[in-house]
Amino acid sequence: MASALDRLVGEIRSCRVCADQPKGRPLPHEPRPVLRVSSTARLAIAGQAPGTRVHASGTPFSDPSGDRLRDWMGVTADEFYDVSRVAIIPMGFCFPGLDAAGSDLPPRRECAPLWHTRLMPLMPRLELILLVGLYAQRWHIGTKTSLTETVGDWRAVTARQGKPRCFPLPHPSWRNNGWLNKNPWFETELLPELRGEVRSLLGPSSEPQVRKS
Repeated sequence: MASALDRLVGEIRSCRVCADQPKGRPLPHEPRPVLRVSSTARLAIAGQAPGTRVHASGTPFSDPSGDRLRDWMGVTADEFYDVSRVAIIPMGFCFPGLDAAGSDLPPRRECAPLWHTRLMPLMPRLELILLVGLYAQRWHIGTKTSLTETVGDWRAVTARQGKPRCFPLPHPSWRNNGWLNKNPWFETELLPELRGEVRSLLGPSSEPQVRKS
């Protein structure tokens, strides 16, 4: 018999609300919800929405942004895609399309209110959610500040009481290279803490250790 989580994921994968009953303009292509969840995952990644490559592949973060995010986290691809340990729950499950400038549109407004409040309680072992981008930060922690202020306040955010805890991050897109250059503390202070948090949840790395001569 399918679990409540399995049944809900089945509903999500067949969802057509943004195409058939949209808030505003309908989705400009066939829906293809992308997510990876399990009842055993201790770590979750809450991003924005799939991009063009992910829409085509059906695999979240199967693009250069994913490569950078895995580097930030200090994990291998095998660890990242181990759904028993890592859930991937974007704020919008479907690729929202592109604007006139060729950039991804925001996550669809229909998605999070419809699904996230039902989905999160079915993952009781979650201990930490990585909030990738401002849309996830606004939804999960209700931030009213800018992304720079929210990520810059990461120590206070991660210290908040409650479960799961949250860790705010910028989006790993190349479009944020300028932001990363302007905020060197992200690499020198935040990333070591992030990698420590991730490793404590996933256990020792499966990568072979390279001996130094």
